[in-house]
Amino acid sequence: MSIRIFITGGTFDKEYNELDGQLFFKDSHLPEMLDLGRNLVPVEIRTLMMVDSLEMTDEDRDLIAEHCKKSKEDKIIITHGTDTMADTAQLLDKKVKGKTIVITGAMIPYKFGSSDGLFNLGSALAFVQTLKHGVYVAMNGRYFNANNVRKNKETGVFEEITSSVPLKG
Repeated sequence: MSIRIFITGGTFDKEYNELDGQLFFKDSHLPEMLDLGRNLVPVEIRTLMMVDSLEMTDEDRDLIAEHCKKSKEDKIIITHGTDTMADTAQLLDKKVKGKTIVITGAMIPYKFGSSDGLFNLGSALAFVQTLKHGVYVAMNGRYFNANNVRKNKETGVFEEITSSVPLKG
């Protein structure tokens, strides 16, 4: 069976306007990335939206959840902006059962040439095939459970949420 890939935008798919220095969306780079990575896994791709995750609404997240629920595939990858990726993962974990969902993105746009997007996409393809049903975030070669992940805004790295239990001493 194929892996379903839902595209939602984020840095993964941003382009750079050399005239005004702005980042913008045009088309998804996902097909090109799959070709470059020599992917042999059957995939079905659908663009749901092309938005920066900071602009993603609750309605957008509900739309993603509905598409995940209706998908005939039980292995799903979602490309997503990194700023609110953990929020979407938590919502999907509550609303979608019986599927393996891996959300991934990039800190640097693919078109910049030094992007982490290709590596993250490859990792997501591997993780979605091997992890049990649940919702995960995959970044930088690691995967995180949906309810135990955050983006560290100071380091720009995804990490597990650690409890702040005081040490006895």
